[in-house]
Amino acid sequence: MRNQRIALTAATLTMVTALSGSALANETGLPTTLDYADTFNLEYPASPQFTPDGNHVIYERRAMDIMTDRTHTSVWQIDLDKGTHRPLMAGNDNVFSTVLSPDGNKLAYLSDEGGKPQLYVYYFDTQHAARLTNTEYTPGNITWSHDSKTLAFTLFTPVSAPPLFKDMPAPPKGAKWADTATYIEKTSYRFDGAGYLPDGYNQIYVLGVDGGTPRQLTTGKYPNSGTLAFSMDNRSLYFAAQRDENYSLAPLVSDIYQVDIATATVTQVTDIAGPESRPTLSPDGKKLAFTQLNDRKLSYQNADLVVMDLKSGNMTRLTTGLDRSIDAFSWSANSKSLVFSYLDKGNTRLARVNLEGEIQALDVTIGGQSLGRPYTSGEFALSKQGDIVYTQANSMRPADLMLFGKKGKKTQLTHLNDDALDHLTLAKVEPLSVTSSFDQREIDAWIAYPPGFDASKTYPLILEIHGGPHAAYGPHFSMEIQLMAAKGYVVVWSNPRGSSSYGEDFGNLIHHNYPSEDYNDLMDVVDSAIAKGFIDTDNLFITGGSGGGVLTAWSVGKTDRFAAAVVAKPVINWVSFALTADAYPFFSQYWMDGMPWDVADKLWKRSPLSLVGNVKTPTMLLTGEADYRTPISESEQFYQALRLQGVDAAMVRIPGASHGIASRPSRLIQKVGNILAWFERYKSKDDE
Repeated sequence: MRNQRIALTAATLTMVTALSGSALANETGLPTTLDYADTFNLEYPASPQFTPDGNHVIYERRAMDIMTDRTHTSVWQIDLDKGTHRPLMAGNDNVFSTVLSPDGNKLAYLSDEGGKPQLYVYYFDTQHAARLTNTEYTPGNITWSHDSKTLAFTLFTPVSAPPLFKDMPAPPKGAKWADTATYIEKTSYRFDGAGYLPDGYNQIYVLGVDGGTPRQLTTGKYPNSGTLAFSMDNRSLYFAAQRDENYSLAPLVSDIYQVDIATATVTQVTDIAGPESRPTLSPDGKKLAFTQLNDRKLSYQNADLVVMDLKSGNMTRLTTGLDRSIDAFSWSANSKSLVFSYLDKGNTRLARVNLEGEIQALDVTIGGQSLGRPYTSGEFALSKQGDIVYTQANSMRPADLMLFGKKGKKTQLTHLNDDALDHLTLAKVEPLSVTSSFDQREIDAWIAYPPGFDASKTYPLILEIHGGPHAAYGPHFSMEIQLMAAKGYVVVWSNPRGSSSYGEDFGNLIHHNYPSEDYNDLMDVVDSAIAKGFIDTDNLFITGGSGGGVLTAWSVGKTDRFAAAVVAKPVINWVSFALTADAYPFFSQYWMDGMPWDVADKLWKRSPLSLVGNVKTPTMLLTGEADYRTPISESEQFYQALRLQGVDAAMVRIPGASHGIASRPSRLIQKVGNILAWFERYKSKDDE
């Protein structure tokens, strides 16, 4: 279902399409290729879950709303026996963070009905909903007790911070003085996407399903947050936290605790070097599963899935031999195994592991929820009967829901984007074989061909570089890449050394060594595409965001082979970044081998700004003005340095945007549109 408001704006869509570019059209005049306005037509599923009887799947349906320029979320239900697909809660209000009660009779969720998101419960028998909270901040980590009578959640709880200066005179009546200064005295004081943080901490609360006042269980000058799990008797809650007032300076430290609901007494359950997280109780109540990271201060580290016997305290590490990043996990109904997702060679896959650590890979690849760029993604849920519902990975579509039966049969449950995309010709995506010229490692890469591709012709090429740098692209749907291809470009993307999903050794090839030979890998990707014979070598272009912005800026300092570049939300100077980024305690301890003032010479050698004197390539900088992860001052340094040298340079500032620069549909359009407009300015027209 498209949001109802979109149906009322056909004229607006027609106008946007007409203004947005040169979409190919057939003899009827209707477009046959993707264009910018199609961004508003995309949908994808999220948070799937089974009803206890395994006969229904409930999920969140996320669509782009052209009137609010945001994602609209509603709740839908699929009857697996009848095959019916109906809205459970679908209206103008957003409904999200849905959690089904263990008895299957109620659904807890958040809704922004009336403004600020609050906690509600929907009753299936009466089809009525009740609002349970009226809090200043939004509840999170919603969790049901096993008897379906109580909800636990985390909630930001303000604390008063007295001002340091207390002798400010009062202004005369009617006077208009400047606003009061903001006093900050904490390590974590701002965060990307949230801005400057108010004084307070996340705490754990419980609330009876019949309503009333939420009761606070935890206190302290540190956040008590993350996944919650009720004990089998519903008398306590497990959670992971770093319960130390200096928590901000130890970003990878946390242990599992248990809080008694009656007395609010907190007891420590684990004490292992490195962080434990996501405690999850087994169905029989005897074991606790969680992830645990053996922290060695490396920039890329994989956590293990661990199971603890609650009676004896014995712990078993289940996935040490896998050497892959563990994502979500779920207990089987008999408490004898777990199903988990993990990153592997640019994909998110599923596997089953028993309590002896024997891993069985499942024939399931999940994804399709990263609409902008082709990052790994995906969610799944396991039924009591052993079936799995998951978001399907597909290079030509955003996710749909798929059912993987316990006997291995796969059934597609949704077709959310057929109406929006079936009549359009999308870019075909294929693997691209690349061998590193530096050390002959195999580098995974992919290539997208423009609609109507003809191998006898030549095409301009865009190299698109992922961020992270410890992240992974894959053969997944990407609106940005599809739009680039629809405008006539061949697009290539890859996982150079340092990327996640290939094990710790591969990831740490750039540990305290970034950028380095990952640049060589990227140039090898370009050379492999050129070797196919249909690339116009006078029209090579390069772009990337975040870590990809770092590598784009580094690349144009190393080579003049590109006709133009767009550097999105980069780090340009590692010294200034270390002392202005929001997560500076992490970056200074894990990405650097010393405090920035002690290793400034090393950081400078890895800073793209150190190479700016070599740059001849016309370069655009593109960053959100509210980006606190790679602050816009990084982009400004590079822009000003380029202008001082007389290099063609432009800067695009996205008002209000944080590091997730394409988080709203119109911002995604602005991002891709500005990139392509810059490339079109410098594209040679000799072959046209």
